[in-house]
Amino acid sequence: MNTVWARLVGEAADARQRAYAPYSGFAVGAALLAADGSVFTGANVENASYGLTLCAERVALAGAVAAGKREFAALAVVAEGSTVPCGACLQSLAEFAPSLPVILAEPGGPPRALELAHLLPKPFTSREKLP
Repeated sequence: MNTVWARLVGEAADARQRAYAPYSGFAVGAALLAADGSVFTGANVENASYGLTLCAERVALAGAVAAGKREFAALAVVAEGSTVPCGACLQSLAEFAPSLPVILAEPGGPPRALELAHLLPKPFTSREKLP
């Protein structure tokens, strides 16, 4: 793993410590690397109305977009079990970077990298013509 990816995993692990997960106890941290080298972190924020829960990946993405970023180089996610981002997060990320490297890691464990296009091979787009 290169030093940039190691830094991202570290920042995602730090963000995970700030997760608000009183219902599931499943804390997730994410770190999104913008093309200009800036990093945006996120942690999951649960809600008693489960559908209002925010995933760490989309928290990081929203912060980056709010800061004017539109191009991304990598995403690191730290959670128990090297959990893959949910479909909503993958779709949201695919809007900006369909080939984004996604680095998955457990706390203290070795990371593995997959390409977003592998995790979500056919993202929705309103620009496609339907058959």
